[in-house]
Amino acid sequence: MSIRITYTWARAHLAQLLDEVVDNRETVVITRRGREDVAMIAATELSGIVETAYLFRSPRNAKRLLRSLESTRRGQGDKVSIEDLRRRFGLEEKE
Repeated sequence: MSIRITYTWARAHLAQLLDEVVDNRETVVITRRGREDVAMIAATELSGIVETAYLFRSPRNAKRLLRSLESTRRGQGDKVSIEDLRRRFGLEEKE
């Protein structure tokens, strides 16, 4: 669910609004009189959306990803810790 506010309110409370978007992962829709509404989301959320759209552009890749997701939902597959993945790919954190 998104928060809908006016441009005037957004302008008057910009710092508070930015914190809400980032801290609570809220989507804020700013309405403007006589103009198209604008949505505000955290940059990391946008990055995730763009990456997902990129991965799903290829129908073959999209099908593979959806099959993997369904497999996971059914409890199939191996569980691997993040530490094991880091070791496998040489990404251990240096002390």
